[in-house]
Amino acid sequence: MTYDRDHPAENPRPALGADAWRRDPLPLLGRTALVTGASRRAGIGYAVARRLAAYGAGVYLHHHVAHDARQPWGADPGGPEAVAAGVRALAVPGAVVAHGPADLARPDTPARLIDTAAEALGGRLDILVANHALSGADGTLDALDAAMLDAHWAIDTRSVILLVQAYARRRAEGPAGGRIVMLTSGQDLGGGMPEEVAYGLAKGALASATRSLAGALAGLGVTVNTVNPGPVDTGYAVGELRERVARCFPGGQWGVPDDPARLIAWLATDEAAWITGQVINSEGGFRR
Repeated sequence: MTYDRDHPAENPRPALGADAWRRDPLPLLGRTALVTGASRRAGIGYAVARRLAAYGAGVYLHHHVAHDARQPWGADPGGPEAVAAGVRALAVPGAVVAHGPADLARPDTPARLIDTAAEALGGRLDILVANHALSGADGTLDALDAAMLDAHWAIDTRSVILLVQAYARRRAEGPAGGRIVMLTSGQDLGGGMPEEVAYGLAKGALASATRSLAGALAGLGVTVNTVNPGPVDTGYAVGELRERVARCFPGGQWGVPDDPARLIAWLATDEAAWITGQVINSEGGFRR
């Protein structure tokens, strides 16, 4: 065997042929992914699922339409099947794109969702993108109450940790390797989120847990990273809010769902195999 001269003899690595230096157009071909919170074509989860599918992965889309229906922007008018159809349009031949509902506020749901997704995708699950979150039901410190704290903890934090736990247990039974990406919200930057204290606390817990989870799963060859997508227009950016936030970007415009989706999809590829335990901001130069 030949070795790359750039590496010392005590840590040899095989020399790479020319093809290994070229980017694979389908870096996730044959792999499978669960994307939670992928219920609206205007959302980040949908954009992530489309990127993963375009890179070759089979994808299971989790949705909880009842949550969206309670929001000012409402549920996707085409429903979950329209969302899945948009992902299938980019999938490679033979790749599975499936979807199903789950209320992640229930403590027994995360483990069931992992099993359901894996079974739908042929019995394996390589990538977990925990994109879901509770919107609303929050307030300032003065308006905060125990119900708000409990609701955000259950959905934004507890369910994600339980998803990671169930994913890790399943990966321990199969080949080494895998990817987990969680999402946070920049609550640790600038002035924080004083109008959404419960949400900020719950999302902050995920950022804080990133290194611990990465260490816990390192032995399985699984990387764990968290992405802060920054302000992204998913349908709620209207009126004065849209104009005010847009002025904080150097280019004068909000991020779009595919902006964080490109980063998240890349973290799922082999190119990101040496990145784990990181909280990465994808904010387009947003100024606080």
